[in-house]
Amino acid sequence: MAVLAMSGLALAAEGTVQKDRRNMRPKLFDVRADDVSKNRVPVLKPWERIVLDPDYAGAWIVAGDVDGDGKVEIVSARNVDKNDSHYTCSVVVHRLDGTVLWRWGNPKIGRNKRHHDVACQIYDWDGDGRNEVVLAAKKAIVELDGATGKEKRRFAIPKDASDCIVFANLSGGERASDILVKTRYTQIWAYDRKGALLWTIKKPAGYRTAHQPRPIDIDGDGRDEIMAGYAMLNPDGSVRWDLRNSGLSLGRGHLDCARLFRQGVTPEDSRIVVTLCGDNCIAMLNGNGKVLWSIAGHHFESIDIGKVSPDIPGKQIIADVDHMPVGRAPLWIISEQGEWLGRIMTNYCRKHLTVDWDGSGTESIVIAQTLAMFDGTGKKIATFDVPWAHRKGTKVIAKGDMTGDGIPDLILHTNPANEVCIFRNVQGRRKPDSQVGTGNNFTLY
Repeated sequence: MAVLAMSGLALAAEGTVQKDRRNMRPKLFDVRADDVSKNRVPVLKPWERIVLDPDYAGAWIVAGDVDGDGKVEIVSARNVDKNDSHYTCSVVVHRLDGTVLWRWGNPKIGRNKRHHDVACQIYDWDGDGRNEVVLAAKKAIVELDGATGKEKRRFAIPKDASDCIVFANLSGGERASDILVKTRYTQIWAYDRKGALLWTIKKPAGYRTAHQPRPIDIDGDGRDEIMAGYAMLNPDGSVRWDLRNSGLSLGRGHLDCARLFRQGVTPEDSRIVVTLCGDNCIAMLNGNGKVLWSIAGHHFESIDIGKVSPDIPGKQIIADVDHMPVGRAPLWIISEQGEWLGRIMTNYCRKHLTVDWDGSGTESIVIAQTLAMFDGTGKKIATFDVPWAHRKGTKVIAKGDMTGDGIPDLILHTNPANEVCIFRNVQGRRKPDSQVGTGNNFTLY
């Protein structure tokens, strides 16, 4: 295993010791977002602006065609939080012209701000070709008709098992019809569509759960394995492998994020990137849980996978370093082999993504808080004009096909949220398997 131990700017690769830590820099570029000139770069104007119902607006925003008319709607949800246990209490759905399609629940007991994922997703759960809005309310999973907001059904779940919801294919059917729910950090339950309990697990391998369990069909048998934290679970909930003897430090935190970097023919050929909260690490695993490399010393949080460096073979990893002082929050670009390629230093960079904006096949990096887009060399190539640019609070970015043309567009809003701005992507490449909206199992981690 190659271990890249980071302290400040230090990097020690396998077989080497980096002594001069003060002079360590990324291989390709090291820039400050605010110092990169925005002169003569395009200023992107919103294609649509949706002002949210002030009584119902929530900072959890997902999008999809909920009424079956072929057009996208914006779903905004609030939740109730008490001592980091929470449940979804209200939902409002807006058309892109700003009108309200329907409302559900009691917004007065919830909040228009977000510290974590809110348990509200858009999904065609019954497979009839029409989306439902599915949420975890207080001690219940609730399925709402997408067109009307009327409650179709509900079933009971344990108290506090409403941290998030994730759809997975545990049974090997044609589609993901099972659902996972969890407490904040300790226990996961799996149910089938009828609400029958399939299995539950508490502290997988003895450690906290991930923020969002990640379904990955790692062996290609048509059933999802679940990256539940520091353990990969089989579809029946048993532990397939864990990271206890991996050489990684696991004592202080939990799994923040897991992304499938590459699906291989076998689990050994597959690659998964993970970040370890509290243990300050990012690592590349194969599908059997073997650590191929790791970088320690920084609180890496969320991960994007994309082709942002045209001159570097394969795809790259984009990860933010969180819990840093204002003005010292770096976004890292890392190669598949764990080489530190570049850094964009920002005031704050927790919300970011990659998008093909020019149709070249190379993706750009969007950082929400800077309201700017960068290429794979750290050059600023566009800025976003939003009316709330100077408002306090964090800015949030998401992507999805918002026009039905198969090209991913960008969605920007704030936390707390009062308005959603959509930026249409007119040059990006179409994705033949694209669905409108932000997709299934949306997460901020």
